[in-house]
Amino acid sequence: MSKAADSANSFGQVKPVEMQKLLQLDAKSMLSAFKQQSFAFWMICCYFFFEYVRPHAIIRELDVLPWMQLFILLSAVGLFLGKRSGKSSGMSVLFWLIVFFVVILISGYFSFRPAFAWSSLDKYYLWAIIFFLITRVAYTEKHLFFLLAIFFVASLKMSVFGARVWAMRGFSFTSWGMKGPPGFFENSGELAVQMVVFFAVSFYIAKGLMPYVDGWRRWLLMATPVTAAMTVMAASSRGSQVALLVQLYFIFLHGRISIRAFLVAGVVGFVTYHALPDEQWERFSEIGEDRTSVQRMLYWENGWEMMKENPAFGVGYFNFIPYFETYYPEDMLYDNGQLAHNIFVQVGADLGFIGLAVYLILVYLGFSIPRKSIRLLRSAGMDEDWRVPTAKGLALGFLGFLIGGQFVSIVYYPFMWMHLALSCVLHSSVRNSAVQREELPIPMSRQNATT
Repeated sequence: MSKAADSANSFGQVKPVEMQKLLQLDAKSMLSAFKQQSFAFWMICCYFFFEYVRPHAIIRELDVLPWMQLFILLSAVGLFLGKRSGKSSGMSVLFWLIVFFVVILISGYFSFRPAFAWSSLDKYYLWAIIFFLITRVAYTEKHLFFLLAIFFVASLKMSVFGARVWAMRGFSFTSWGMKGPPGFFENSGELAVQMVVFFAVSFYIAKGLMPYVDGWRRWLLMATPVTAAMTVMAASSRGSQVALLVQLYFIFLHGRISIRAFLVAGVVGFVTYHALPDEQWERFSEIGEDRTSVQRMLYWENGWEMMKENPAFGVGYFNFIPYFETYYPEDMLYDNGQLAHNIFVQVGADLGFIGLAVYLILVYLGFSIPRKSIRLLRSAGMDEDWRVPTAKGLALGFLGFLIGGQFVSIVYYPFMWMHLALSCVLHSSVRNSAVQREELPIPMSRQNATT
């Protein structure tokens, strides 16, 4: 018996063709499978789409309802009234998300300016609610596929736009970088981080789906990470460009000593070197000397002082700006104070070492959950399952967020919270494949071996 057949038998054989049709990106099969999902899942997909694409901001006629809140509410109602057919992962993450919220409440109570804390609570607790809903209503392989498909399409829209704009301006440098769509990714720095995350995820999703697709679909998957990398270059964000470089190292060189790996890395390095305008290289040479860099280092230095002076719960949730403006006015190089421009300094200064410790636990879970999914798949002999490279892409995209987050204030943006949710859905899908003895789909390239 072939290895592929052994792998299929280890999970049983239940409707293998339907999942394979999805992985072949067959539009008719995708629509049919999506219709079969629960109402709660439909609503969370609508939320996901509106959060990332923001159609109501693009088409003003749609901006008549609080769409995101409405979809969250309807998903919660659907979850309460609906039936479940599988188990969900993520309880450990949910526990630490609740602990993090408790720390925020305590920090807000003792904060320097409590009004700043109480008015910003929704910037966090909504992510905890969204995490809960996503991980409760999405727990199968199909659920994971559709959520990633929405993430893929929404991010591709941004990356194609960014790549096109950069090409139309002759791959030249602009001081303002690249303006993204309304919402979380409107500013150049945040857009660049999203594209760093998308670069890794799209690269590994393409790698996982290559055995199933052909024709224009294959070319689309291959071109997508290129458009993401081009948008990172166009955004002129130094932190995200460093993150992209680290990702390229892990993709092409980490753990590999081969002529092919070095050749690919050399070609990528050559293209990158000549693609970046001289002004961008000048920005790298000015790190630590230009006003932006100096201001960020002052934020970091004084943020560390805030942590030492308020070690337990910090200066208060979202109190970095008023505290900095009050106690460090001589270190303000701009008219108004800003957030810390570093995710760890932002959390530590606002929430103290206790909040930072909880945040670091969540960071650890962000890496450990994809690794658990990979181990479970490999223990079942499913090394070539599409979810193995997908898990790698999620982890590498998360690393890109952490590196990019050393230079921008994005703690309460979607990056980390959606990564945790998708990672838990991934793990749930793998566990339920084993528990329900559903077949993990066999790539086209190996189907002949099983017949």
